[in-house]
Amino acid sequence: MDTTPRTSRRQVLRYGAAAVPLAALGAALPPLTQAASAAPYGAGTLRMPAETDRHVRTYMAWPALASVWDGKLAAVRRDIAEVAHVISRYEPVVVLARPGQVAEARHQCGLGAYYGIQVIDIPNDDLWIRDFGPTFVVAPGAVAGVDTNFNGWGKTGTSYAQPFVNDAAAARTLLAEYEVNRIRAGFVGEGGSLETDGEGTLLVTVSSMVNANRNPGMSQGQVEQAMKSALGIDKVIWVPGLAGQDITDCHIDCLARFVSPGKVILDKPGPGADKKWVAVYEETKRVLRGATDAQGRSLAITELPGPDRREISGRGAEFLSSYTNYYTVNGAVIAPRFGDGYADGVAYAILQAAYPGHRVEQLAIDGIASGGGGIHCATQSHPAVPPATR
Repeated sequence: MDTTPRTSRRQVLRYGAAAVPLAALGAALPPLTQAASAAPYGAGTLRMPAETDRHVRTYMAWPALASVWDGKLAAVRRDIAEVAHVISRYEPVVVLARPGQVAEARHQCGLGAYYGIQVIDIPNDDLWIRDFGPTFVVAPGAVAGVDTNFNGWGKTGTSYAQPFVNDAAAARTLLAEYEVNRIRAGFVGEGGSLETDGEGTLLVTVSSMVNANRNPGMSQGQVEQAMKSALGIDKVIWVPGLAGQDITDCHIDCLARFVSPGKVILDKPGPGADKKWVAVYEETKRVLRGATDAQGRSLAITELPGPDRREISGRGAEFLSSYTNYYTVNGAVIAPRFGDGYADGVAYAILQAAYPGHRVEQLAIDGIASGGGGIHCATQSHPAVPPATR
């Protein structure tokens, strides 16, 4: 029996339009296509929450196309099913799948596991729901989903191009399915580009957002203002990143993550890593050391070393060997392991120390990682609604 909770129309009316500023949501329910505008948080601004805030559920997507995965589709699907199964020990999981693939996804994921895994019929192209799914924002008594106008990472006409028409429509469809108000962002981007402390600070790479393949004609300042408006952000910390060297143009969620306000985990490439990624790490570290957050705090940085690429050789140049692409759920951190026993153990210890109230679960995800992504890329959290203020 499926036990995944659904959001009812009555709940939407209670904590949707009534609690959210009309400037953010407009006058109609649902879905909406206006850009959010900022207002004082105490007055009920919608703000992107920290990932460690409590979740209602996790969304995932069933990889659909053999042509994208070059003979690895079966292995990738096994990885997705395993990730879904482990997350379901801590919170409900909803998996999007194409109509003709729902039955197989249900069979592999196993319905009724722990808190429940529900597979729903929403067409998609690939598994990277962090990027094409909605990015949620909350306020006291309210939740909405920001559609970031996914355009396939701007890779049309390049060697990285792959189908994305269904993925581009998935955020709108998913929000309608759960009757959550939709806000259309005033920029093009992906959820993996956006890392927040939940208190108004956003980490972003210039390479993935101030890029003609997403936001042609927009200056860095204009992109920043659009992100602040849509996500309720007070301060953006920009790191350079690196364009054109992977499909995402260097997403922040493989590079630097907020553990909590004022505390950041920084990915440090392991031995044998390509020098260009070492340079990205060094420049990011320099920027973060000199940065302050929205509350004026300097950032405490914990480095998270990657595995020795020589120990995991033969997995391809696109293989993402970043422990930093982990995902936090209710009571747990879901992280990768790569088969370098020493590095896997160090990563476990660092993550457990960083999240003392969580259990660290490490999973082998070689199939997913072969596509240049990780567990965080393959998941998106639906946050719980904060209590309404009186």
